[in-house]
Amino acid sequence: SASGLPPSRRPAREAKWDGNVVWEYRNPMLHHDFARLPNGNHLIIVWRTLPAGTSRKIQGGLSHEDDPEDMLGDVIQEITPAGEVVAEWRSWEHLSFEEDRLCPLDARREWTHLNSITVTPGGEWLVSFRLTDTIRLIDPRTGDFKWKWGPGTLSHQHHATWLDSGHVLVFDNGSHRRRGPNFSQVLEVDPGTDEVVWTYRA
Repeated sequence: SASGLPPSRRPAREAKWDGNVVWEYRNPMLHHDFARLPNGNHLIIVWRTLPAGTSRKIQGGLSHEDDPEDMLGDVIQEITPAGEVVAEWRSWEHLSFEEDRLCPLDARREWTHLNSITVTPGGEWLVSFRLTDTIRLIDPRTGDFKWKWGPGTLSHQHHATWLDSGHVLVFDNGSHRRRGPNFSQVLEVDPGTDEVVWTYRA
C-alpha cells in the first residue's frame, strides 16, 4: 500500500474443532481482530487512507522522507455474515489532534494501529490503540468515547479484555517506554476509578 504497510491476506474465519471453515471474510485492508455481535453480524477492523490534509494535523511520530502524504487510519465496520457493510465508525472523526499523539519513535504511516476489539456485556466496544498507548470504551450508538485510559502507564499494549468483574485486563508490551528500561506487564484496571488493581511482571 502507499503507506508502506503490506495489505493483509489473512481472512477472518470461523472454524469447527475438526478444522472445517464454516464462515470466512476477506478484505485486503483487514487487520488484527474482529468480534461477533449478538445479532450474528461482526465488527471488523480495517485500514483506510485518512482524508486529505488530516495527516498534517497529527502530532508526534518519527518523520522520514519516505513518509506517505496521507497516513492510514482505523475504521470499525459492522458486516453481515454475507460481508455486507451495514455501519462503520471512523477513528479520525472522534480522536483529538492535541491528545492522541503518536509515539515519537514510530513511523508516520498510520495514526493509531487499533489492535484489539471486544464487545462488553453492555454493548460497548473495548478497543486498544497501540500507537497512542490508550485503551477505550466506545458507545456504538453515538460513536463517542465513554472511557479513555493508558497514556503515561501503557506502552504499545495489546489484547484489552473485558472481565466479568467489569475490570479490563491488558497486556502492556512495554516497548518505547519514555522512562527507564523496557519491560512487559499484565495490568488489571478498574474503568470506574482508573485504578490498577492487579499487576503481573516477570
